[in-house]
Amino acid sequence: MIKVSKFGIFCVLIMVALLLSFILLILPSVLRGQETAAEGATVGVFSKFQDFWLFRLLLNLIGYATIIVPGYFLIQYLKKIKYNERQAKGCIPKTVGMCVFGTEADKNDLAEEGGQTASAPPKPEWSTSQKALRLLFCFIGLQASYLTWGLLQERIMTHDYGKSDTEEGEKFTNSQFLVFMNRILAFITAVIICLLTKQPFHTAPLYKYSYCSFSNIMSSWCQYEALKFVSFPTQVLAKSCKVIPVMIMGKFTSNKSYKFHEYGTALLISSGVSIFLLTSSEDKHPETGTTFSGLFILISYLMFDSFTSNWQGELFSTFKMSSMQMMAGVNLFSCLFTTVSLIEQGGFVESLAFMGKYPTFFLHVCLLSVCSASGQLFIFYTISNFGPVTFTIIMTIRMGLAILLSCLIYSHPVTLFGLLGISIVFGAVFLRTYLGQRDRKMKARQIAASAPIVKT
Repeated sequence: MIKVSKFGIFCVLIMVALLLSFILLILPSVLRGQETAAEGATVGVFSKFQDFWLFRLLLNLIGYATIIVPGYFLIQYLKKIKYNERQAKGCIPKTVGMCVFGTEADKNDLAEEGGQTASAPPKPEWSTSQKALRLLFCFIGLQASYLTWGLLQERIMTHDYGKSDTEEGEKFTNSQFLVFMNRILAFITAVIICLLTKQPFHTAPLYKYSYCSFSNIMSSWCQYEALKFVSFPTQVLAKSCKVIPVMIMGKFTSNKSYKFHEYGTALLISSGVSIFLLTSSEDKHPETGTTFSGLFILISYLMFDSFTSNWQGELFSTFKMSSMQMMAGVNLFSCLFTTVSLIEQGGFVESLAFMGKYPTFFLHVCLLSVCSASGQLFIFYTISNFGPVTFTIIMTIRMGLAILLSCLIYSHPVTLFGLLGISIVFGAVFLRTYLGQRDRKMKARQIAASAPIVKT
């Protein structure tokens, strides 16, 4: 029997990974077409499908696979040979260990970090007026960030740039470039905050962030792409249904149980959205095919977003990192995935050329990225200081204002039954928030009542 050394296995795996990387690297270019000298025009095998969202999604996935496939084989090999048990010193072994195995916090590390643990810092004591002002600050910050973000999304994805009486104008179609711009600014912001403020010692393997990073960029891509097929109010209402796939995923993956009112409010939310969709159709999207595409993309968005929140919750509970560390880790891989995919497809060249041609588009993209990054910071600040219930109420109000502004600015028709559907959705969200808060208070009282009384 022939014995194969570990080094030989490693070489074979590297060769296979490089071959797959090369194939995946050139495949998008082959699919997009090649320049023919005879005709001087671009002719592709699937050129007629290049504007089809499923084809664009396929190209994106091929680009992500360029990193995921070799990375998977490399991580599995390093775990198999127990690379972390070697006493190798230097920058490369330390980097590999941090990416694949994570780092263990010892006494010296904790001393350097000032003995800081992963527990949240104590909340400052504020007077009633100070608390009210800070809550108002959070409310205005969240509304300004996400209302502007939503309006810019719709403007970029559904309207022509450069349109005039003599010019037809052009639509920007590369949703992945918008995802990249949002993530690169968020990553830079998170890294700067992590460097300037005290953070708990980071122990998680970096590759763990790649799972929710992939689902995060996919959900964002679906969010932008859906606006080509459905209206912004429809998209906003669909987001309120996120609780349904979250409950389904929690039931099947963690065998989590839910209370009666949670099932009831989920049913009310889905009913309200259904009423809105069935009674508020738009003339510019009458085709069944485009409507089906839009709904399918929205469902995909909900599933990817549900996985993102569940996976991040697992990371928080297992490794106790801070919100800024999570933001930096997720956006690091998001930038990596989208950068490689955009380079392979020539997306950077096309998008930057579009920016140069239409300065208004450049301004819109910059504002979109700023609103996305600032919105994430306001989310973390609001939840840490006022709790998730207050945050949910603020964001529910934001959803209603977003629909109202979109209908006023972009003239989306809404029927009386459509308004009824919207009212049912928001009423169910508020009811769910109230009942959830009531249950938490009752549970806290029961725990306090059952606690043993210590006699002195």
